[in-house]
Amino acid sequence: MSPPNHFQPRRFRTTAAGYARFRLGYPDALIRRVIELTGLQPGDSVLDLGCGPGLLALPFAREGMAVTAVDPEPEMLEALENAAKSEGVPVRTVAGSSFDLPPGPFRLVTIGRAFHWMDRAETALAFDRMIVPGGALALFDDEFPNTVENRWRTALDTVAHRYGADSSPHRMERADPIHRSHESVLLESPFRVLETAGVIVRRDLTIEDIIGYARSLSVTSAQALGEGAAAFEADLRQALAELSPDGQFVQIAEMKALVARRRND
Repeated sequence: MSPPNHFQPRRFRTTAAGYARFRLGYPDALIRRVIELTGLQPGDSVLDLGCGPGLLALPFAREGMAVTAVDPEPEMLEALENAAKSEGVPVRTVAGSSFDLPPGPFRLVTIGRAFHWMDRAETALAFDRMIVPGGALALFDDEFPNTVENRWRTALDTVAHRYGADSSPHRMERADPIHRSHESVLLESPFRVLETAGVIVRRDLTIEDIIGYARSLSVTSAQALGEGAAAFEADLRQALAELSPDGQFVQIAEMKALVARRRND
């Protein structure tokens, strides 16, 4: 499988530190629920594809799994390696992507907030050759309900739009009326038995937290905005200050996993 022309393996360059600090981690309760759903046992092999700084690789390693973590961004792999060393948990890191997967077999493949970057149908077929009988695929993501607490996200999206965020290929694809959800794609793949798990979380935020979160996004990172980064941050600070003069916000999110299995397993 060859990468498409628009494939950008280093799209998250400059974001590793902010990603680890400002993105929501996956709650232990959600990790353990997925382990329960998939029947994982300590020592089972797990591939974390698009691992970033380890928001999934580290929790599964803590639970005793043999984790192989793959990402195309060297800064992400370095951040994960440092975190794993600090915690004293073993994680094998590999530079790569969905277009050059490591050989299996694996009992579980996890993907956190990254399946949309891949050729989803072809990647699912590749997983069918790598995941052992009875194994599974788990797509992790976060979803932010339309509630007053999350009004800061509207401000962020409004400012990001002015700086061209919505013209990025992946956002344009999602906005296309013929866009297919992950569920739709998987229902036509070998992994067509689907089940979901989710945990609702709430946390307090400051303006600095939201700025840090924005820097971790591919469309508003320092790399993406270039010379416009300082102006973007100034505009975002102003918009947030108008929403909350004391600079205090709340984030509510559902941290969720879509578990996919083969029909005959």
